[in-house]
Amino acid sequence: MEKFRKLVSDKLFKVIGSEAEAMNTKAWVIGGFVRDFLIGRTSKDIDVVVIGDGIELAGRVAARLGSSVRVSIFKTYGTAMIHTPDDIEIEFVGARRESYHTDSRKPDVEPGNLEDDQNRRDFTINALAISLNKDDTGNLLDPFGGLDDLNLKILRTPLDPDITFSDDPLRMMRAVRFASQLGFHIHPDTFDAIGRNIHRLKIVSKERITDELNKILLSVKPSIGIDLMDQCGLLQMVLPEFVALKGAEYIDGRGHKDNYRHTLEVLDKAASASDDLWLRWAALLHDIAKPVTKKFDQKTGWTFHGHEVVGARMVTQIFKRLKLPLNEKMKFVEKLVALHLRPIALVEEGVTDSAIRRLLFDAGDEIDQLMTLCGADITSRNPAKIKRYRDNFDLVTKRIAEVEESDKLRNWQPPVTGALIMKTFGIKPSRMVGDLKTIIRDAILDCRINNTYSDAVKLMLSEGEKMGLTVMEEPGPNSEE
Repeated sequence: MEKFRKLVSDKLFKVIGSEAEAMNTKAWVIGGFVRDFLIGRTSKDIDVVVIGDGIELAGRVAARLGSSVRVSIFKTYGTAMIHTPDDIEIEFVGARRESYHTDSRKPDVEPGNLEDDQNRRDFTINALAISLNKDDTGNLLDPFGGLDDLNLKILRTPLDPDITFSDDPLRMMRAVRFASQLGFHIHPDTFDAIGRNIHRLKIVSKERITDELNKILLSVKPSIGIDLMDQCGLLQMVLPEFVALKGAEYIDGRGHKDNYRHTLEVLDKAASASDDLWLRWAALLHDIAKPVTKKFDQKTGWTFHGHEVVGARMVTQIFKRLKLPLNEKMKFVEKLVALHLRPIALVEEGVTDSAIRRLLFDAGDEIDQLMTLCGADITSRNPAKIKRYRDNFDLVTKRIAEVEESDKLRNWQPPVTGALIMKTFGIKPSRMVGDLKTIIRDAILDCRINNTYSDAVKLMLSEGEKMGLTVMEEPGPNSEE
């Protein structure tokens, strides 16, 4: 096909082909790069399969491309990676055949031919290969009908799907990920095989599973992947807490919404507003504690009191289990889950300057992401209810902007520090220091004193006196006032 010949006429591929010829061997571009090229998707990751020594070919190609090209060699796996200055990564691997043991997804590997290499691929659309060889440059090798599957948007395994998934169970997660990323359908035989082999996922490391889950969440419409995981049983294996959200329970004719469907809608809305993976995690987990906090009261109906607090604690447990980062990323998700009810609740409590100040103080730099999550959390099948919620949300958003502009409270800290308190009263770090800081902070946030050093010092002295503290050194003036 002409477009393949045009592709491989690129300098990069011509160099690979000529160096393979000089080695008296053969090479093909294979896998995801070919797939993405055919569907018009940009890709900078190129896989080259070689009959023979892929490491040697990588070294020769790098030398031809220039001194700025870096080569990484992985002798254990018999592969090498070239990194070009324009962020293209080319992996060279010798053609191989694989055999698996039941207790590991790491295969025994031995040299093979192109057919062996294509047989070991996960899906037909990833088994497509384009020749870089002089005698058939640009020819497409498609032994499993991958081109037809690509046109029909179907994901299907090259060989028996039960063997494919049992050998390497991570391929089940990859099937869902490709379906979510590319908008493809999983062939019924392939999908049924996932259901029969989900138990095999136990031999896969949490890190590899979570990497695929993150890629699903980064899809344009991540609900597709999450729902597919649920339908085939993978979700119960990976995130059973989310499966527990399913269903709407009724007592005396009063029911609550299906929090599983609601959360998927929130997730998609958050994804349409932001590419931030951790905001998407917050959307996925914002109601995660509703099943464990659900109660029915004859007067009030269904309640989920404290689900935001319990949910924030569950974030830590889930992140630990899935080997997600236990750093500021986790704390960000915890914070958004803990605060996701606050903005809309302000309408019922009263959108006062004091309430807005407290929200700004508690949210800090995450206020914008919190408001994005809260906006996505407005879902209903009732247009009138949606309008009311949206109007309330817009009111809170407007008041936040006004108060933030006037008070500059994002990441604000009270003007009186713990060090000044200890120096003034001649005391060591203690609960009293923390109590005084809290009193001053709350007084400013509640608008009982001005957000100034002088007012804060006056309150510190008066409250210190009430606590029985003696002034040992008068606090000096603040040069900024």
